[in-house]
Amino acid sequence: MTFPNTTPRHGTLDLSGPAGPQTWQDPAAYWPALSRAVAHLGAPVATLDLQGLRFNAQDLLRRAGGTPLRVASKSIRVRGVIDALLKLPGFRGIFAFTLAEALWLAESCDDVVVGYPSADRAALSRLLASDQLAARVTLMIDDESQLDLVDSLAPAGSRPAVRVCLDADASWRSPVLGFIGTRRSPVHTAADAVRLARRIVSRPGFTLVGLMMYEGQVAGVGDAVPGAAVMNTLMRWIQPRSMTELGERRGAIARGLRELADLEFVNGGGTGSIEATAADPSVTEITAGSGVFAGHLFDSYRAFTPAPAAAVAFEVVRRPAPDIATVLGGGWIASGPPGASRVPQVAWPPGLRLLPREGAGEVQTPLAGRAASNLTLGDRVWMRHAKSGELAERVNEYAVVDGGSVVTILPTYRGEGKAFL
Repeated sequence: MTFPNTTPRHGTLDLSGPAGPQTWQDPAAYWPALSRAVAHLGAPVATLDLQGLRFNAQDLLRRAGGTPLRVASKSIRVRGVIDALLKLPGFRGIFAFTLAEALWLAESCDDVVVGYPSADRAALSRLLASDQLAARVTLMIDDESQLDLVDSLAPAGSRPAVRVCLDADASWRSPVLGFIGTRRSPVHTAADAVRLARRIVSRPGFTLVGLMMYEGQVAGVGDAVPGAAVMNTLMRWIQPRSMTELGERRGAIARGLRELADLEFVNGGGTGSIEATAADPSVTEITAGSGVFAGHLFDSYRAFTPAPAAAVAFEVVRRPAPDIATVLGGGWIASGPPGASRVPQVAWPPGLRLLPREGAGEVQTPLAGRAASNLTLGDRVWMRHAKSGELAERVNEYAVVDGGSVVTILPTYRGEGKAFL
């Protein structure tokens, strides 16, 4: 992408102040205006709507009701946006997805929790060699072997104390439906958690500072998915029951751990479960990030309606038939169970659909429908990624648009030469 010299590159972002008019609620005006704002930029061009970002950040805070929010970096992957969120009252600290990323972010943030256990020996060695990094970064632990790995690289006494957070399983073991949730930690019961916590606090060189439990069956699964009436009904039955069970178990685990260690935080939730997680008195902070950019998977929740803040435009490069227009690229498929929900959503113009035998392709995406006949070479088609942070792995920069023009350019992790996972 080539940006004009008049546009600030690698500029700063201000998310404070009230969000402006919710222009995205009028698609017929919003998307053409976005096209005009970035008409001078080469495609594919990824954009962030400044007012949409502000609206989404404020809505996350409103939903949290005063419970601090920890920024989920994997759902953003743009340091300029992460920095802007952390300047807002109510956001506190980063929830990173790899240790290497956490070490990079800890250069400027003094509170980074690694969301997943790490066996990255090079990154662990860097952590263990720095008093500052060891004070700023918290490792995730769900098995004593992870402590053994740390000690094998640098035994206690030869390194700074390592901050650790215990990851306990938040899935629901339904008497009727069985396992409901995500396969994460092997630690499920309060007895499991206390047993591991005792092992952590008894070992020199480790400090237990937190508890994390992620209710993916609520935070990551919509209950208003179009065309999925049966599943929606099932999720509306499952989710409140799961949260009731989890509230009791998480409370018991937190109490048990607090008898052994002075916990700094109990972390839970995600964008999709903020209200339910905030209602749990044992939770002291909630992880959130996806709701800032709002990939289209977050259109399928009853509890909130985010702005489509992130989008990407692809150009029409050929017309294989009168009712088909083909854009270059477009096949940016989201992680998760394969299916229609993981493909990009065509946002504009309306009346376009993917071909069932081709779908969204790596190098080209044919689009059919009534709108295709009106598209010509060079016209742009706007799409939204299913997930929020994964789009950043495909582009080097986001053009931030406000008031009908590009106001700054923000590099993604990829644009800064980083590819963590």
